[in-house]
Formats: sequence, C-alpha cells, structure tokens
Amino acid sequence: MFGTERSSFLWDSKIPDGPLEEKWNSFKRNSKLISPNNRIKFKIIVIGTGLSGSAAAATLAEQGYQVSSFCFHESARRAHSIAAQGGVNAAKNYKNDGDSVTRMFRDTLKGGDFRSREANVYRLAECSIPFIDLAVSQGVPFSREYGGYLDNRSFGGVQVSRTFYSKGQTGQQLLLGAYQTLMRQVHLGNVKLYTNSELLDYIIIDGYAKGIIVRNLFTGTLEKHSAHAIAIASGGFGKIYYLSTLAIGCNATAIWRAHKKGALFANPSWTQIHPTSLPQSNGYQSKLTLMSESLRNDGRIWVPKSKEDQRPPAEIPEEERDYYLERKYPSYGNLAPRDISSRAAKERIDLGYGVGPLKNAVYLDFKDAKRTLGEDVLRARYGNLFDMYQKITDVDPLNEPMLISPSAHFSMGGLWVDYELMTSIPGLYAIGEANFADHGANRLGANSLLQASVDGYFILPATLPNYLYDKVDSPLVSTDHPKFLEAEETIKEELLFYTKAKGQKLVDEYHKELGKILYDACGLKRSKLDLESAINTIQKLREEFLSGNIRIPGDAMTKNAELEKAGRMKDYLELAELMCLDALLREESCGAHFRMEHQTEDGEAKRDDTNFQFVSCFEWSGDATKPILHREPLEFEFFLPKDRNYR
Repeated sequence: MFGTERSSFLWDSKIPDGPLEEKWNSFKRNSKLISPNNRIKFKIIVIGTGLSGSAAAATLAEQGYQVSSFCFHESARRAHSIAAQGGVNAAKNYKNDGDSVTRMFRDTLKGGDFRSREANVYRLAECSIPFIDLAVSQGVPFSREYGGYLDNRSFGGVQVSRTFYSKGQTGQQLLLGAYQTLMRQVHLGNVKLYTNSELLDYIIIDGYAKGIIVRNLFTGTLEKHSAHAIAIASGGFGKIYYLSTLAIGCNATAIWRAHKKGALFANPSWTQIHPTSLPQSNGYQSKLTLMSESLRNDGRIWVPKSKEDQRPPAEIPEEERDYYLERKYPSYGNLAPRDISSRAAKERIDLGYGVGPLKNAVYLDFKDAKRTLGEDVLRARYGNLFDMYQKITDVDPLNEPMLISPSAHFSMGGLWVDYELMTSIPGLYAIGEANFADHGANRLGANSLLQASVDGYFILPATLPNYLYDKVDSPLVSTDHPKFLEAEETIKEELLFYTKAKGQKLVDEYHKELGKILYDACGLKRSKLDLESAINTIQKLREEFLSGNIRIPGDAMTKNAELEKAGRMKDYLELAELMCLDALLREESCGAHFRMEHQTEDGEAKRDDTNFQFVSCFEWSGDATKPILHREPLEFEFFLPKDRNYR
C-alpha cells in the first residue's frame, strides 16, 4: 500500500558521540553560539502558546531574538496545557526511595517499549532536575509536605515517587508560569503576540523554512510572515478520534501541513488511550473529561466478578470484586502503565463486566484510602478533581466509586526531529507533543508536561544557534516572494471551495464517523483485517468530503468556526489513513500499538525487535494513499531491550 520504501535512512539524527551521561553536556560545550548583539538580527516564529510554545518564545526573546508567537485562541492562556492535571516528573529523589536520572531514563525507555532513542530519553531525565527549580522560581505552587519540602507522588509504570504536583491542576499552574514569562516579553516588546490566528501553510524556499501564512479568524484575511527559523509547538492530534480528552479546538493542521511541505511524520499510529477518563454518557458529546492518573495512587480499580451483578457498588462485598490490575500485575497493581491499564479495562468491558448505565466503565474506588488516610488527606491531594467529578456526575467520589473508562489522549507520534529538535526541513523545528522524540510507543504519566517544558526552556534555545550561526547577514525573505504569493492563492482556492460547497453534511458528522472508524480499528486493539477495512472506508469518506458534500454556513471573510473545522477535517482524513497504514505495517505489539495477531499466551504485547526496532518515518508523496516509508534504526547501547514485565 506504500508508494515506495527507501533502502536507507537519509537523515542524520545528530546524536552526539560519547558516554550517555555526557552527550547533552558535550553537545552544549561544542555547539555554535551567536553573540548577544547579533541575536536581534534573527526573527523566530513560534506556532502555539502552550507550555512548550510559551516557554520557547519567552526564553528566545530573553536571549535577544525577535520572536513572533501565534495562537488561534483569543489568549495564550487558552492553550490545552492547562488541562494536564496530575503532575510533572523529575529525578530529584526527594523521597530517598532510590530514584536517579538513570532510573528515570530506564523507566521511560521501558515504558515506551524500547521504541525511542536512548540519547533523547536520557536528556529528558537529565533536564528534569533544573526544570523544577525553574518552575519554583516562577512561583508555581507545587504541593508541599508539612515541613515545607516539595511533595512527590507516584505515577503509572514506576516504583518511586518522582512526580511533583499542584493538587490536580499542575498543567494550569505550569502554564501560568510560562504565560507570565511570555507576557513579560510581550510587554517589553521582544515578542509580538498574534492571537486568533490559525496557521494554514509554510513557505519553503530552496528547501529551507522561510515563513508562514495564517488566517485571521475574526476578519478572514490572510497574513504573511517571514522568519529565519520556525518552531512548531501546536500539540498532538488525539482529537482525530473525535471523542477524546482533548479540547475541541485541538487539531493536527500545523504539523500535518508541515508534513505535506516535506517534513517527515514519525510513528503516526502511536496514540495513547488514557485509562481514567469519564465514560461516554450519550451520543451527543463532543469530548470526554480526563480524571488524572494520579488518582490511581490511592484509588483501587475493580469490576464485579459477575456479569449480571446489578447491585450498587457499596453492596458488593470484597470477595465478589475483581481488582483485576492487582490480580494481573501484582508488582505495580493499580499503577501499571497506561497502555496496559487501558487494555485491561477494555478487556473487562468487552467481556461484559463493565459498569455504569451503558456498561462502558470500571470502578475507581477510594473506600480503603478514605478509611486509612482520612477524607481530609484525600481532599488535600485531589480536591479539585473530586469537585470536578461531582459537578459533572452529581456523585461524591468519596462516598461512591468513580466511573472511569479508556479514552484517546496523547500522541506519541508526530513530526520527526533530530537530536536538535529540527525536522527534516532545515530551519523548521517541532517541540513538545508536536514531535515524536521522547516517549516511544507509550508515554509514562507526568512526562508530557516535562517534555513540553524542557523542549521550550532548555533544548530549543541551546540547539537553535547551531542552525543560525552562519546566517547573521541573511535577510528575511520578502512576503512578496513568489512562493508566498503562490501559497496564498492556493489557500484562497481551498477556502472558496468550502464556502461554495452545496452539500448537506456538516463537518462534525464526518469527524464522528472518522472517530468511530479509528476507535474500532486503530485504537486499543488492532488487526490486519480491521485496519485494511478501515483504510478503504477512510478513502471513501475522504472522496465524499472532497466531492463537496459538505455544508459550510457563512463566508471566508468573517469569524466562521465551520470553515475552520473544514480545513482541519481535510487534514484529519489524510492523517487517519497514514495512522492505519503505519499500524498495518508494524507486525508486532508494542506499547499503545496492540496487534491482535501478535500477543503472548497470556494476552500481553509481543514485541519483535528483530524486524521492527525502528522509527517509521513517512514522506509525503503528493498522494495520501501512497506515502514513502523510511526507517530510522533504533540502537541500544546503554539499556538493552528486554521483556516489558510489570507483573
């Protein structure tokens, strides 16, 4: 089904030589630098104002670069980083329980099922230590112990306490820290902030990234901006499943359109299904609500042992409850990694043991923790999460178990980047969830806020000079350059096509159909038959969409949410096929990718290191049905792959 497959990988991952613990320091010692008086000569564009985008824009501006920051919200504070709840990891070993940079590196590499680069993962763990100090200096109100020390808790896939948290609103507090740092630079005139602006295209001239075109979402006008370098910090694409934990506005357009201009797309099928979302309650929902994984520290997950048990949970005695994670994975219990926990929940639900009105959930029970720790302690740890759950369901989770269910959440796949976070297009970078770099086939909880932060605060500012150092006298490309004008005309034609379409189908109807296709065929469980069927169905759905059977009220020169959705939907319909093609290609089970044909006798993932120890990187061929496959080999020198056993 692929167009072609290249016999060798043409791109340099730029991983430094030397011992693992010295690679990042060696890079920084030997990298190129730009003097302070020359930095003002460079203009940098940052797409997105979430944690990675705000951190990068603020840090680069503080260093002296001219920075333009773009977001499609009316405020940078609306970025989806605000929704992250449970915490951020750092290997500070405050609990004196055996943690270290090396242990965090191994936990992350193992949690990703040995499908990420060693050097990137070690750097993530290494940079975690100074990040906490930076966040504290910004005033982030991390929870503290009685004596005033920063508190820690555990997350899935680890046996130490390394997660720093601010009750159940860590993402919000970290984003506020980054936001205030960004707005200080805006106030000083070092950052130009463009709100209500959606990226629609990139300008690539002679193979180099030179600018962007955005649409002002209020006026509908197209605006052209040139730059010496561009950083994409637009987040992931989990909203492609329609029902997900992501905000409705989250989309794949910024990364997908970079892919169509030449940026490799890596591991598109690796999307994480989070184990502790509120279950779907009706057919009218457009998103699901996330309950932090941190709740699994004190909550116990179970279902009734009998499929026919209709009693309220409080009336079901202990001996008639199946604490299935504790039964199957006694070493980690309720803190088994997300991919394993989600599959275990789906298995119980699919076998008929689900609970709730639609039988599509499992219980998360705090009865035992309430008895041993007390209600005051639990409310201090998770108070806002309990309040949120009660507001949504009208149930107090300390008196009755929560109903939780797996839901699409985080994208491990994304734009391919090298060690310096540059895509395969020189001058175009991808940071945070927009890239594929650190998590492998499954992300460990509380590593997403960490990756977004260190990419923006520490890594991009250190690697960008390596590209810019010899371009001090390079002028900005004029926005009247033929490439700008050509791209502008192409965008106008696409917008005109949508607004002139006379079909009957709303964009949301396409999105719901696509989401169901992906959930069924490219979700928690995948098979060759289902994936091949899904690819055919997606192609037909895309043909229908492109034939003009869509209804877009309004015009292109005003605020028009349906028009915005249409462009994003076209991108989704192309990306969805690539996701299924990637899942079909990978004849193994690893992390979040579970192929039914490749499992052990006891139902666990069966990885194939002989044939699939690589990053699948796709090049746009001009035809969504025929991507060009490249394989970046993964080499393990410091922590050899082994069976991923959490029992």
